[in-house]
Amino acid sequence: PTVKRIIVTMSDGKYFSTTKKGEIHEFKEELRSLDKLKKKEAVKKVIAAMTVGKDVSMLFPDVVNCMQTDDLELKKLVYLYLINYAKTQPDLAIMAVNTFVKDTQDNNNPLIRALAVRTMGCIRVDKITEYLCDPLARCLKDEDPYVRKTAAVCVAKLYDINPELVEDRGFIANLRDLLGDVNPMVVANALAALQEIQEISGKDVLQLESQTLYKLLTSLNDCTEWGQVFILDSLSNYKTDDPKDAEKIVERVLPRLQHVNSAVVLSAVKVIVRMMDICKSQSQVEQWAKKMAPPLVTLLGAEPEMQYVALRNINLIVQKRKDILANEVKVFFCKYNDPIYVKMEKLEIMIRLANQNNIDQVLLEFKEYAQEVDMDFVRKAVRAIGRCAVSIDLAAERCIKVLLELIQTRVNYVVQEAVIVIKDIFRRYPNRYENIIGQLCDSLDSLDEPEAKASMIWIIGEYAERIDNADELLETFLDTFPEETSMVQLQLLTATVKLFLKKPTESAQKMISLVLSCATNETDNPDLRDRAYIYWRLLSTDPEAAKDIVLAPKPIISDDSSSLDPALLEQLLGQIGTLASVYHKPADTFVTRQRLAVQKADELQDHKFEEDEAPAAAAASEGGAAPAPAPAPKAVGDLLDLDSTPRAAAAPATRPLDDLLGGLDLGGSGAGAGAGASSGGVDLFGNPVAAAAPALPVIFTDPVKGVTVSGRMVRQQGGIAYALTIQNSSPSPVDGFLLQTNRSSFGLSPSNQVVQVGTIAPGATSSTLVPMVVDPSKLVPGPVSPQVQVAMKTNQVGVLYFMDNVPLGALLEEGGTIDGSVFLSSWKALPPEVPQRLPLTVTNVEATKARLQAANLFVLAHRPVPGTSQEALYITGRVAGLNAQVMLEVRLTVGVPGVDVSFKCERQDLATLAFECVAQVLA
Repeated sequence: PTVKRIIVTMSDGKYFSTTKKGEIHEFKEELRSLDKLKKKEAVKKVIAAMTVGKDVSMLFPDVVNCMQTDDLELKKLVYLYLINYAKTQPDLAIMAVNTFVKDTQDNNNPLIRALAVRTMGCIRVDKITEYLCDPLARCLKDEDPYVRKTAAVCVAKLYDINPELVEDRGFIANLRDLLGDVNPMVVANALAALQEIQEISGKDVLQLESQTLYKLLTSLNDCTEWGQVFILDSLSNYKTDDPKDAEKIVERVLPRLQHVNSAVVLSAVKVIVRMMDICKSQSQVEQWAKKMAPPLVTLLGAEPEMQYVALRNINLIVQKRKDILANEVKVFFCKYNDPIYVKMEKLEIMIRLANQNNIDQVLLEFKEYAQEVDMDFVRKAVRAIGRCAVSIDLAAERCIKVLLELIQTRVNYVVQEAVIVIKDIFRRYPNRYENIIGQLCDSLDSLDEPEAKASMIWIIGEYAERIDNADELLETFLDTFPEETSMVQLQLLTATVKLFLKKPTESAQKMISLVLSCATNETDNPDLRDRAYIYWRLLSTDPEAAKDIVLAPKPIISDDSSSLDPALLEQLLGQIGTLASVYHKPADTFVTRQRLAVQKADELQDHKFEEDEAPAAAAASEGGAAPAPAPAPKAVGDLLDLDSTPRAAAAPATRPLDDLLGGLDLGGSGAGAGAGASSGGVDLFGNPVAAAAPALPVIFTDPVKGVTVSGRMVRQQGGIAYALTIQNSSPSPVDGFLLQTNRSSFGLSPSNQVVQVGTIAPGATSSTLVPMVVDPSKLVPGPVSPQVQVAMKTNQVGVLYFMDNVPLGALLEEGGTIDGSVFLSSWKALPPEVPQRLPLTVTNVEATKARLQAANLFVLAHRPVPGTSQEALYITGRVAGLNAQVMLEVRLTVGVPGVDVSFKCERQDLATLAFECVAQVLA
């Protein structure tokens, strides 16, 4: 049975159609009605209003009074309302506790018992949590399995709120006992709860043993599909070295490969791939591989989106075990109506599955793809032919033949891609296919892309002695040397030196002089200039040494361009069926687990519920119009909440400002928690020194209203805060300050709209820190903009609107570091870096590293750059709100002006902010 169904008839849509004014008063009257049917209708209307975003929190006492009922539908509706508003009304939520506890003891209806304990677990208020433990302990041992499985999930929710309480009351041990329950769904939910707790705590609370293992295997057949996924995920993490255990597990898991749910299939595949490493019998492994192929092929018959997910997972599997799908390459042939993202993935898998037995079929397909209309797909197909030639020795000649046929088509981008891959083939098989160089030279005029040009220049330089007019061919590129990209310039420089060393003719000597002169005197590229100086000195001092170095045998290349690091591959294979297997990145690089806020009783303000008649009576006694009732505070609002309607002055804070904010320096630079005095910088010996708080920039001033606001977003105590200074130049006191932000790229919003500055007297100034949070509902998709629109409301001078910029330093998280291997693999996988040269001079590298660390930019490695006087720092940091991992390479020479910064991130639009942040830290 289900308890989630609330709207029971199609006619209930009428509850969402009303927009009349004054309905709150009507709701109150109907909720107080003695007619049960009328009361239920009123609760439905309240839920409908809540669903569409209306604030109905002022009805809390009246809705709670409806809990005392035997009507299950009405009870569900009231519980839904409680979950939504208990956070803002914790004191009144306590009124419902007795009913909760009573419902958990209802002997007649297990649905009510389960619903009560579930609702109590969803209310994240510590006062409620205190009353949850005894009912939860009873429900974990309830006679009805539906109640037990609901209680198991509730333990995980309670652990997220109060881990110590769960451990003290022995609920984790109760969950382990439920793994032996007779009901499979109870087993699955208990397992899911233990996995969740294990993920939160980082402790091995699951403690899978052989006895528990067999209980899980027994429950596997009778669970729902998602229960099976939980069990299979736990089996994939089961650590054993016994091949017999592996065979028993796979024997039970193999039938799951035929399941209709693709998540179950992928989870089963994950378990089997894991057990293949443990099994010692090669024949047994081959048998399992044969049984895994059909289910994986079946996944490709689904919708394109599901195909893509399946293909990304299959890509990982074939990197580890090609034999599973070695005979199924035909199923990955692209169909004419496949979306481009599916075609690209199929192409990648075909490259991996290609071997000397099927290469003819694969090449025929690739040749056909290379004649399609989609330019990106065509380029990928041509590169695929080259990759097959590099990886399969016996197929290289056939691949060359196909590439030459494609060059004859004279299609510009096809020819250029062919030249690029033929250069790789020459690297892989030196002195084997040089007879085709003449055909490549005929296509020289069609090359206009940097990579194609660079490849052709490399071929000319490498085989200059076999090309009669090599000097003339290179000379055609020299005419545009200053305008070429750095990639082409570097290749031209090296190719010219090779030509001179192999054929030291007069024309070659003129060319080398021209190139070296241009590369040393007319370029700003340090790599090009340094290489030119090295060649110049080698050629002028010891030409034989130059020949030994420049013409040394090249290492044989292999096709590992799209292969993952073995350690990363093993990690991703353990996450098959998750987003990590689709992104081909570990989960911790794009997901940050943030615990939801738990409302503490001593942190919540009292909320008064005023009857509609009270303001009217007060207004009548003064002979004036009744003012609008003050709206209940919202965690999230919009700028329209801050209208210019006068309201009473805000109540003074119940605690001193320093207590509320942890005694923080109001002018702090926000370098980050743990930075301490280092936020002011370091001395020449790398020791942190205190610094004076910098003045806040003026972000709003209005001579007419007489208010000036200075502020900056800063990093304080592990969070984001808005440092504000408000100056009152008007002739009267100003109070009732409220703050709100509009939607922005980072979704920043004040955690409390009340600005704790009290009343500011004429001529006075007051400072404060406003804690900010990332509100997902305020995130604006699209390119990142640092600007955020801010509104500040006052009782006397109305609403002040202004714009401010969010510095990246305020958003960098304290735990934003990653492992060096993850940095390296991500750096390779991301798009090309964005470079920037900063006009700064670094005099102390260790002091620079300390400042970066204080700003939550973590230095993962520091090494000298070979052949130069530069030092390289590899830096990372994570941006709050976007969960984007920023990666930087900083190259500098101590005492020399100029710092070269290279930026990489999934969000390339963060580059400008990152450069500004680094400049501020190093300045």
